[in-house]
Formats: sequence, C-alpha cells, structure tokens
Amino acid sequence: MRILIKVSQTIFILFFLYHCLGSRRPIVPGYVDPQGSLRDVSIGKKYMVATGNPLATKAAIKVLEDGGNATDAAVAALLVLNVTNGEAASFPSVAPTLIYENKTGKVKSYIGAGTAPKQATIQWFKEKGYDVMPKNSILSQLLPASPDVIVRLLQDHGTKSFSELVEPAIRIAEEGFPANRILVKNLDLPLYKRLGFTILMPYNSEVYLEKKWWYNIQEGELTKRLDLAKTWKLMSDEEKFALKKGRTRKQALEAVRDYFYKGPVSDAIVKLHKEKGGLITKDDLSEYSGGWEKPVVGEYRDYQILSNQTWTQGPVVPMVLQLLDGVDLKSMGHNSPEYIHTVSQAIELVIADRETYFGDPKFVDVPMDGLLSKKYAELRRKLLQKEAFGKTPPNGNPWAFSSKKPKSKNDSINKHEDQSVSEIKYGKDTTYLSIVDADGNAVSLTPSDFPQSPMVPGTGLTLGIRMTQFRLDPNHPSSLFPGKRPRITPNPGMVLKNGKLWMSFGTPGGDVQSQAMIQFFLNVIVFGMDPQKAVEAPRFRSVNWPDSFSPHTYRPGGIELEESLYKVVSDSLKSKGYKVYQKGHLDNDFGAICAVINDAKNNRLLGVADPREVSFAEGK
Repeated sequence: MRILIKVSQTIFILFFLYHCLGSRRPIVPGYVDPQGSLRDVSIGKKYMVATGNPLATKAAIKVLEDGGNATDAAVAALLVLNVTNGEAASFPSVAPTLIYENKTGKVKSYIGAGTAPKQATIQWFKEKGYDVMPKNSILSQLLPASPDVIVRLLQDHGTKSFSELVEPAIRIAEEGFPANRILVKNLDLPLYKRLGFTILMPYNSEVYLEKKWWYNIQEGELTKRLDLAKTWKLMSDEEKFALKKGRTRKQALEAVRDYFYKGPVSDAIVKLHKEKGGLITKDDLSEYSGGWEKPVVGEYRDYQILSNQTWTQGPVVPMVLQLLDGVDLKSMGHNSPEYIHTVSQAIELVIADRETYFGDPKFVDVPMDGLLSKKYAELRRKLLQKEAFGKTPPNGNPWAFSSKKPKSKNDSINKHEDQSVSEIKYGKDTTYLSIVDADGNAVSLTPSDFPQSPMVPGTGLTLGIRMTQFRLDPNHPSSLFPGKRPRITPNPGMVLKNGKLWMSFGTPGGDVQSQAMIQFFLNVIVFGMDPQKAVEAPRFRSVNWPDSFSPHTYRPGGIELEESLYKVVSDSLKSKGYKVYQKGHLDNDFGAICAVINDAKNNRLLGVADPREVSFAEGK
C-alpha cells in the first residue's frame, strides 16, 4: 500500500512539474482583456459592429471597409466567432438570424436551427432507458444548421464569396488567438473531469486541451484551431473550383453547401455516427434545409419588437414587453424591489405560455396571433400580484384570442420535475453579433453550441448538444419527433420605431437571453439610460421554471441577483416569497448584451458591448 502511495505521489509531482515548467503555450505579447473595465458607447456615422469578440468585430469592419454589406460582414464575423468563441458558438451548429432591408423596411427571419434525425423518436430513446435527452453523447447532436444559413444569406443578400469571407477566420485559426477570460472560464473543469473528458471524447480533448488533460489553459495563451481551418479551406476550394468551371456566384456558393451536406464533410459526420451508434444518416444531411419565414412582431409604445418564430424562445421578448406596456415601471424606480418583482412576474407569466405553446411551428399548432393579442396581454397583466408566484404560474388560453382553432392540447405545464443526467459541461454559453451597414441594412445573429458531445475527427467540427432542448414528453410542444426542430434558447432581436430600424440586439446566456434583452430595452426606453450604462446596469433573472436544457432542472420561486443588487434588494424580495440567490459582479450568467442603435435624431449609430464578456463594438 505504501508503495502505491509513493508511486501516486511521484506521478503527481511529475505532472505538476510538467504543468509548471514545460506545458505552457506561449502568451500573446501585449494581450489585455479589451473589456476588463467599463467603457463608453461606440459612435459611428456610416456603420457599426458589435460582436462577442474584438477579432470578429475587426473582421466585420474590414469587410464593410472593402465594400461589403451587413450580410457579408455578418458571415465574416460569424466564422471568426466560430474560432475565437468555438467552445460557446461552434461551427457548424445553430445560427438563428434576423435581417433588416432598409430599402423595403422589411425584417426577414432565417431558420437557423437543425432538425432531429429521421431515426430519432421518443419511443427509441425510451426503449434505450432515457427519461430525458442524454448529454455528452452522440445522441445529443442535431443536424448542423450554420453552413445552410451562411450560404442562403450570401446567395440572397450578400455580395462577396464564401472564400473571401472565411479567409480571416482561417488565418486566425492557423496563426492563433489569445485565450480570453470567458474561454478560460468555459473550459475550466476539475482535474478528474478533464481526465474523463479526454477518455470519453479524445478528439475534443485534442482540439481544446492539446492532449494535456492535466493542464488548464491560461488567459492570453496562444490558441489555434488547425483542423477547422483545413475544413474551411476545402470548402473554399470547392467554391473556387466551381467559379473556374464557369459557374455563377450563386452556383459556386451552392457547391460550398453541397460539399458540406452532400460531400466529404457529410461522409465524415456519418462515419462518426456509425462508429458511435448515432442516428444521423447521409439522407438526413442531404435533405436538410432551413428557410426564410416571417418574424414575430409585438409592440411596446411606438416600438415594434421582432424575433424568430417559436422554434426559438424569441417571442418571449415582444410578449413580455406587451404585457408590461401600460404598467408605470418608471415610478417604481430602476431595479427597486417592486420593479424587479413586476418585471420578473411578467417574464414568468410569458414563460408559462412558452412552456405550453412554443415549438417548431411546422409540427406544433401555435396560437401566435393570440399570444401577441393586446387583449390577451391585458388579461395576463391582471395576474400580476403583490407576492411571488412561488412556482411557475399557470399558462393562459391564447386560443380565445386567436383566429385559429387548436388541433391538439398541450398539458405538460404542471409536470415539472427535477431530473438528473450524467454530463461534463466543457464549453457553454453562446455568442452574438449585430451589424448595421452604411446603407442602413442590419443583421442580428445568435450562434451557439459547445463541444459537449463527440466532435468529428480530423475536421474541427462541433455538432453540439441541441437535441437536449427536446423533451421526451409527447405532450410538450418541444417534444422530440423526426425532422422537427427543438425550441432552442438562442434568440436574436430587432426593434423598429415607427417602421424604421431602431435597434439590432441580442445576447448569449440560455434562458437568461430574453430576460437580459428585456431589461436592457427597458433601461433605455423607460429610464432613459445611456445605452452603454444600460448594458452595464446590474441584472436579475428568474429561474422559476424548468431549464431549457436537459435535465430541465427546476428551482421553484427562485430569482438570481448580481452582487450589487443582492446587497440592496434581497431582503425585500425574500419578504415577497422569493428564494434569492446571489451571483458575482458583472457575471456572464446574466448574459452579455451587444446592440447597435440607430440614433436617427443625431444621424449616428451607437454600438454597445457588455463587459460581462469580451464583447466589442466599433464603428466608423
């Protein structure tokens, strides 16, 4: 026994010495966290970019300077974010998108979430012993969406080639970039979990740990994504080859898409799924498509708030703001106990409807006109009460305000239970980008997904875990079904004022996304805050419903407060019946808003970036 202890001690000392003396990657010279302190709003006269990483912002600015439009710049920024924020927003996963065309004044929504494989059924998972969707598993992988998004955006609204726009991302992936504090936080695991991560998903470990499971990456260290760069080069070469053969720009872009969904990339994905017992097939990939749709629109005063359809949680934002329209929030005082209580209850009432009605509208009959009816909002507003709800409040009946009739009934709202599932949270969050170009066109896009399931060997591709936002309850609107989209959390937003673009905004943060967006909007509109100060203001978030990710943990009556708020209002909220939880100062668990505001009165664009992450805004 003593010999075993001595051997273990020796191994530990050797690993410790290697960690301290020989394993560090080079620190990028002069690296400083660009958002380590608070900052002023960015001002531009021509265009403005706000993204989750300064390198992505710079890439988008360069595209705009070279004559590209908002869509071109958005694609360049997205691809860079897939590198610098790949542990939170990987290629080729979800990318829900809103586009504003200044010429027409119209907003279009693009469906940026993949579908379940044809073999994925509730019965199949139940027979395998699953009560909730598994994590850290090949079975949690949704069909990839962002390559489809990129090609369709460029074909329909862009001017540049994929090859031009992917070049900055390839360069950064090959030359390396400094690991920032959020990447370090997202990859921070105890030693035993890093070992488990390496055993379960060796290729993931190779990409993110460089096979050094005992070592935790440090801020400022040079970080590369070489395999991802190789994949992009091959996709780029396919476009160049098509152009040399005389194909049109759109046909060459289609060749890029085909290379991914029908060619060598799809072969690599299918090979992985066959080896790991997954469900994605060649037909699933070759038949996949996203598509354009009409956005959801709600109103608050003179503002029209827009989101994607109910395959996201996006409609929560306009619904909550409509519910609060007419409530005298300003008299309560910003972030007073009464204000936090009122806004939280409005959010909880809408979330009760989200859990009852939101699902892929191609599969679920959603009474969207009823949910957005002002009369329905007025009815729900009457349910605001003096005390905390204590648990998720009952859903309403928007069908009474809808022109449609229900085909089926969802009754899962009162079936919330705590679930447990084995998982390693390696990488998390999401990121965001907002761009307004010199012609007034805008893009709002929220990419996401994390390396918590097996990556595709040799490609640098992360297919993520979005199947975990399905339910294995057939009565839930986000129940699993072949070809169906889960109701995902990423939800970009746009706001028009009297029919003209006023703001493009969004945030990472899972279920907190809509809550952070609502608070930021109210900070600016109700309390007249400078937009940057509105981003930096302390936040709160309700957790009084099941989490959108499996295993759907539920903390009835819970509310989280950033540290400065907790010190001031926690006792008052507890007296109202809330279970109050304290979080850190400027904690990215409360989101990281990026926004571009069209200040038409002063003929300028305002860009804001949240210091809770390494977001960065810049314009000209």
